[in-house]
Amino acid sequence: PDTQQQWNPIISSLEENELFTSLYQNPDGQAAVDFVCLQRQNPNSVYACLAAARENARTVREQISSEMWEHINRLYLFIKGETGKKMLRLSPYEFFRRIITGSHLVQGVVDATMTHSEGWDFIRIGRFLERADNTSRILDVKYHLLLPSGEKVGGNIDTVQWMSVLKSCSALEAYRKIYVGQVAPWKVAEFLITHPEFPRSIRFSVESLDAALHRISGAPETNYANEAERLSGRLRYDLDFATISDIFEYGLHEYLTLSQKRLAEISSALFETYCASNETIPVPPILEGRTP
Repeated sequence: PDTQQQWNPIISSLEENELFTSLYQNPDGQAAVDFVCLQRQNPNSVYACLAAARENARTVREQISSEMWEHINRLYLFIKGETGKKMLRLSPYEFFRRIITGSHLVQGVVDATMTHSEGWDFIRIGRFLERADNTSRILDVKYHLLLPSGEKVGGNIDTVQWMSVLKSCSALEAYRKIYVGQVAPWKVAEFLITHPEFPRSIRFSVESLDAALHRISGAPETNYANEAERLSGRLRYDLDFATISDIFEYGLHEYLTLSQKRLAEISSALFETYCASNETIPVPPILEGRTP
Protein backbone atom coordinates (compact mmCIF):
# COMPACT_ATOMS: atom_id res chain seq x y z
CA PRO A 1 0.00 0.00 0.00
CA ASP A 2 1.10 3.57 -0.56
CA THR A 3 2.35 5.81 2.23
CA GLN A 4 -0.93 7.62 2.72
CA GLN A 5 -2.81 4.33 3.03
CA GLN A 6 -0.32 3.19 5.65
CA TRP A 7 -0.72 6.30 7.80
CA ASN A 8 -4.43 6.99 7.37
CA PRO A 9 -5.47 4.35 9.93
CA ILE A 10 -3.41 6.00 12.66
CA ILE A 11 -4.93 9.42 12.00
CA SER A 12 -8.39 7.86 11.78
CA SER A 13 -7.95 6.20 15.17
CA LEU A 14 -7.48 9.68 16.68
CA GLU A 15 -10.62 10.97 14.91
CA GLU A 16 -8.70 14.05 13.80
CA ASN A 17 -8.72 13.60 10.01
CA GLU A 18 -10.03 17.08 9.23
CA LEU A 19 -7.50 18.78 11.48
CA PHE A 20 -4.68 16.73 9.96
CA THR A 21 -5.54 17.63 6.37
CA SER A 22 -6.02 21.29 7.30
CA LEU A 23 -2.54 21.53 8.85
CA TYR A 24 -0.49 19.66 6.22
CA GLN A 25 -0.52 20.27 2.48
CA ASN A 26 1.34 17.01 1.86
CA PRO A 27 -0.12 14.45 4.28
CA ASP A 28 2.70 11.92 4.08
CA GLY A 29 4.33 9.71 6.70
CA GLN A 30 6.53 12.48 8.08
CA ALA A 31 3.52 14.75 8.46
CA ALA A 32 1.67 11.98 10.30
CA VAL A 33 4.58 11.48 12.70
CA ASP A 34 4.73 15.20 13.42
CA PHE A 35 0.95 15.38 13.87
CA VAL A 36 0.80 12.45 16.27
CA CYS A 37 3.91 13.36 18.26
CA LEU A 38 4.59 17.10 18.27
CA GLN A 39 1.63 19.01 16.85
CA ARG A 40 0.41 21.37 19.56
CA GLN A 41 -2.91 21.98 17.82
CA ASN A 42 -3.70 18.27 17.95
CA PRO A 43 -5.27 17.64 21.40
CA ASN A 44 -4.37 13.95 21.11
CA SER A 45 -0.70 14.38 20.23
CA VAL A 46 1.98 13.06 22.57
CA TYR A 47 3.07 16.63 23.24
CA ALA A 48 -0.46 17.80 24.07
CA CYS A 49 -1.05 14.85 26.40
CA LEU A 50 2.20 15.44 28.26
CA ALA A 51 1.52 19.17 28.48
CA ALA A 52 -1.92 18.47 29.95
CA ALA A 53 -0.49 15.92 32.39
CA ARG A 54 2.15 18.39 33.53
CA GLU A 55 -0.40 21.17 34.00
CA ASN A 56 -2.70 18.87 35.96
CA ALA A 57 0.22 17.80 38.13
CA ARG A 58 1.24 21.42 38.66
CA THR A 59 -2.21 22.37 39.96
CA VAL A 60 -2.03 19.64 42.62
CA ARG A 61 1.70 19.96 43.21
CA GLU A 62 1.34 19.82 46.99
CA GLN A 63 -0.70 16.61 46.86
CA ILE A 64 1.66 14.49 44.76
CA SER A 65 5.14 13.20 45.47
CA SER A 66 8.24 15.08 44.36
CA GLU A 67 9.30 11.99 42.39
CA MET A 68 6.03 11.97 40.47
CA TRP A 69 6.38 15.64 39.57
CA GLU A 70 10.03 15.18 38.61
CA HIS A 71 9.37 12.35 36.14
CA ILE A 72 6.33 14.02 34.55
CA ASN A 73 8.25 17.28 34.17
CA ARG A 74 11.33 15.51 32.78
CA LEU A 75 9.28 13.72 30.12
CA TYR A 76 7.50 16.95 29.18
CA LEU A 77 10.77 18.89 28.86
CA PHE A 78 12.21 16.09 26.71
CA ILE A 79 9.46 16.30 24.10
CA LYS A 80 9.28 20.09 24.27
CA GLY A 81 13.00 20.63 23.74
CA GLU A 82 15.35 20.06 20.84
CA THR A 83 16.59 16.74 22.21
CA GLY A 84 13.24 15.07 21.68
CA LYS A 85 12.68 16.64 18.27
CA LYS A 86 16.13 15.58 17.08
CA MET A 87 15.67 12.03 18.36
CA LEU A 88 12.30 11.73 16.61
CA ARG A 89 13.87 12.87 13.35
CA LEU A 90 16.98 10.65 13.53
CA SER A 91 15.67 7.60 15.38
CA PRO A 92 11.88 7.34 15.74
CA TYR A 93 12.20 3.96 17.43
CA GLU A 94 14.39 5.38 20.20
CA PHE A 95 12.03 8.33 20.58
CA PHE A 96 8.98 6.11 21.06
CA ARG A 97 10.86 3.80 23.42
CA ARG A 98 11.79 6.86 25.49
CA ILE A 99 8.16 7.99 25.67
CA ILE A 100 6.85 4.51 26.51
CA THR A 101 9.51 3.92 29.16
CA GLY A 102 8.87 7.34 30.65
CA SER A 103 5.13 6.67 30.78
CA HIS A 104 5.65 3.33 32.52
CA LEU A 105 8.06 4.97 34.95
CA VAL A 106 5.51 7.64 35.88
CA GLN A 107 2.84 4.98 36.47
CA GLY A 108 5.22 3.01 38.66
CA VAL A 109 6.15 6.09 40.67
CA VAL A 110 2.47 6.96 41.13
CA ASP A 111 1.71 3.50 42.53
CA ALA A 112 4.83 3.45 44.71
CA THR A 113 4.77 6.96 46.19
CA MET A 114 1.11 8.03 46.45
CA THR A 115 -1.17 6.95 49.25
CA HIS A 116 -3.71 4.55 47.79
CA SER A 117 -6.67 6.74 48.60
CA GLU A 118 -9.10 8.91 46.64
CA GLY A 119 -6.54 10.78 44.54
CA TRP A 120 -4.83 7.56 43.52
CA ASP A 121 -8.18 6.03 42.55
CA PHE A 122 -9.01 9.00 40.32
CA ILE A 123 -5.69 8.52 38.53
CA ARG A 124 -6.51 4.84 38.04
CA ILE A 125 -9.94 5.70 36.64
CA GLY A 126 -8.36 7.98 34.04
CA ARG A 127 -5.69 5.42 33.23
CA PHE A 128 -8.12 2.55 32.65
CA LEU A 129 -10.66 4.65 30.75
CA GLU A 130 -7.89 5.58 28.31
CA ARG A 131 -6.60 2.01 28.12
CA ALA A 132 -9.99 0.53 27.31
CA ASP A 133 -10.65 3.18 24.68
CA ASN A 134 -7.20 2.85 23.09
CA THR A 135 -7.38 -0.94 22.93
CA SER A 136 -10.77 -0.78 21.22
CA ARG A 137 -9.46 1.73 18.66
CA ILE A 138 -6.35 -0.33 17.88
CA LEU A 139 -8.52 -3.38 17.22
CA ASP A 140 -11.02 -1.42 15.16
CA VAL A 141 -8.32 0.12 12.98
CA LYS A 142 -6.80 -3.28 12.27
CA TYR A 143 -10.02 -4.93 11.20
CA HIS A 144 -11.20 -2.18 8.91
CA LEU A 145 -8.17 -0.26 7.70
CA LEU A 146 -4.85 -2.04 8.16
CA LEU A 147 -5.56 -5.27 6.30
CA PRO A 148 -4.20 -4.87 2.72
CA SER A 149 -6.75 -5.10 -0.05
CA GLY A 150 -6.99 -8.66 -1.34
CA GLU A 151 -4.84 -10.12 1.43
CA LYS A 152 -6.28 -13.35 2.81
CA VAL A 153 -6.81 -13.59 6.54
CA GLY A 154 -4.07 -15.83 7.89
CA GLY A 155 -1.53 -14.87 5.22
CA ASN A 156 2.02 -13.84 6.05
CA ILE A 157 1.30 -10.11 5.96
CA ASP A 158 -1.83 -10.60 8.04
CA THR A 159 0.06 -12.56 10.72
CA VAL A 160 2.78 -9.92 10.96
CA GLN A 161 0.18 -7.18 11.30
CA TRP A 162 -1.65 -9.01 14.07
CA MET A 163 1.63 -9.48 15.89
CA SER A 164 2.13 -5.73 15.55
CA VAL A 165 -1.32 -5.15 17.08
CA LEU A 166 -0.34 -7.31 20.05
CA LYS A 167 3.00 -5.54 20.40
CA SER A 168 1.32 -2.13 20.35
CA CYS A 169 -0.73 -3.30 23.36
CA SER A 170 2.35 -4.87 25.03
CA ALA A 171 0.48 -8.15 24.71
CA LEU A 172 2.51 -10.45 22.46
CA GLU A 173 4.23 -12.47 25.19
CA ALA A 174 1.08 -12.71 27.32
CA TYR A 175 -0.92 -13.84 24.28
CA ARG A 176 1.58 -16.56 23.39
CA LYS A 177 1.44 -17.98 26.90
CA ILE A 178 -2.29 -18.59 26.49
CA TYR A 179 -2.72 -19.24 22.77
CA VAL A 180 -0.14 -21.61 21.34
CA GLY A 181 0.33 -21.60 17.59
CA GLN A 182 -0.67 -19.13 14.92
CA VAL A 183 -1.65 -15.57 15.73
CA ALA A 184 -5.31 -15.74 14.70
CA PRO A 185 -7.47 -12.59 14.36
CA TRP A 186 -10.40 -13.90 16.41
CA LYS A 187 -8.07 -15.07 19.19
CA VAL A 188 -6.35 -11.69 19.31
CA ALA A 189 -9.72 -9.96 19.50
CA GLU A 190 -10.89 -12.33 22.24
CA PHE A 191 -7.70 -11.76 24.24
CA LEU A 192 -7.73 -7.96 23.99
CA ILE A 193 -11.47 -7.63 24.66
CA THR A 194 -12.49 -10.29 27.16
CA HIS A 195 -9.42 -11.58 29.02
CA PRO A 196 -10.01 -11.00 32.75
CA GLU A 197 -6.36 -10.85 33.84
CA PHE A 198 -4.43 -9.07 31.09
CA PRO A 199 -4.08 -5.44 32.28
CA ARG A 200 -4.66 -3.90 28.85
CA SER A 201 -7.75 -5.84 27.87
CA ILE A 202 -11.00 -3.91 27.72
CA ARG A 203 -12.59 -6.18 30.33
CA PHE A 204 -9.75 -5.80 32.83
CA SER A 205 -9.69 -2.03 32.33
CA VAL A 206 -13.44 -1.64 32.88
CA GLU A 207 -13.35 -3.86 35.97
CA SER A 208 -10.49 -1.79 37.39
CA LEU A 209 -12.13 1.58 36.80
CA ASP A 210 -15.46 0.29 38.17
CA ALA A 211 -13.73 -0.92 41.34
CA ALA A 212 -11.99 2.45 41.74
CA LEU A 213 -15.29 4.32 41.34
CA HIS A 214 -16.86 2.22 44.09
CA ARG A 215 -13.90 2.72 46.42
CA ILE A 216 -14.31 6.48 46.07
CA SER A 217 -18.05 6.47 46.81
CA GLY A 218 -17.94 3.64 49.32
CA ALA A 219 -20.85 1.89 47.62
CA PRO A 220 -20.70 -1.92 47.31
CA GLU A 221 -19.81 -3.15 43.83
CA THR A 222 -23.19 -4.88 43.62
CA ASN A 223 -24.89 -1.47 43.75
CA TYR A 224 -24.17 2.08 42.59
CA ALA A 225 -24.13 5.52 44.15
CA ASN A 226 -24.07 7.69 41.02
CA GLU A 227 -24.54 7.59 37.25
CA ALA A 228 -20.87 6.89 36.51
CA GLU A 229 -21.01 3.76 38.66
CA ARG A 230 -24.27 2.64 37.07
CA LEU A 231 -22.81 2.94 33.58
CA SER A 232 -19.50 1.29 34.46
CA GLY A 233 -21.33 -1.52 36.26
CA ARG A 234 -23.49 -2.27 33.22
CA LEU A 235 -20.49 -2.29 30.89
CA ARG A 236 -18.56 -4.49 33.32
CA TYR A 237 -21.45 -6.94 33.51
CA ASP A 238 -21.72 -7.13 29.72
CA LEU A 239 -17.99 -7.77 29.33
CA ASP A 240 -17.98 -10.43 32.06
CA PHE A 241 -20.47 -12.51 30.07
CA ALA A 242 -19.43 -11.62 26.52
CA THR A 243 -18.06 -14.30 24.21
CA ILE A 244 -16.09 -13.69 21.05
CA SER A 245 -18.75 -15.49 19.01
CA ASP A 246 -21.40 -13.10 20.36
CA ILE A 247 -19.17 -10.14 19.55
CA PHE A 248 -18.54 -11.27 15.96
CA GLU A 249 -22.22 -12.03 15.48
CA TYR A 250 -23.05 -8.49 16.60
CA GLY A 251 -20.26 -7.11 14.40
CA LEU A 252 -16.79 -6.33 15.74
CA HIS A 253 -16.72 -2.78 14.42
CA GLU A 254 -20.19 -2.08 15.80
CA TYR A 255 -19.27 -3.65 19.15
CA LEU A 256 -16.06 -1.63 19.51
CA THR A 257 -17.78 1.59 18.43
CA LEU A 258 -20.50 0.99 21.02
CA SER A 259 -17.85 0.30 23.67
CA GLN A 260 -16.14 3.60 22.88
CA LYS A 261 -19.48 5.39 23.16
CA ARG A 262 -20.19 3.79 26.53
CA LEU A 263 -16.72 4.67 27.82
CA ALA A 264 -17.29 8.29 26.76
CA GLU A 265 -20.59 8.26 28.65
CA ILE A 266 -18.81 7.03 31.78
CA SER A 267 -16.26 9.83 31.41
CA SER A 268 -19.01 12.45 31.05
CA ALA A 269 -20.93 11.08 34.03
CA LEU A 270 -17.74 11.06 36.08
CA PHE A 271 -17.17 14.73 35.28
CA GLU A 272 -20.76 15.63 36.14
CA THR A 273 -20.58 13.75 39.43
CA TYR A 274 -17.24 14.94 40.75
CA CYS A 275 -16.13 17.99 38.76
CA ALA A 276 -19.12 20.03 37.58
CA SER A 277 -20.55 22.41 40.15
CA ASN A 278 -24.15 23.56 39.99
CA GLU A 279 -23.88 25.66 43.11
CA THR A 280 -24.68 29.34 42.79
CA ILE A 281 -22.47 31.60 44.85
CA PRO A 282 -24.69 34.27 46.42
CA VAL A 283 -23.74 37.90 45.94
CA PRO A 284 -23.40 39.61 49.34
CA PRO A 285 -25.96 42.39 49.86
CA ILE A 286 -24.92 46.02 49.79
CA LEU A 287 -25.29 47.45 53.29
CA GLU A 288 -27.43 50.56 53.63
CA GLY A 289 -25.56 53.76 54.02
CA ARG A 290 -22.58 52.50 52.03
CA THR A 291 -21.76 52.92 48.41
CA PRO A 292 -20.68 49.88 46.43
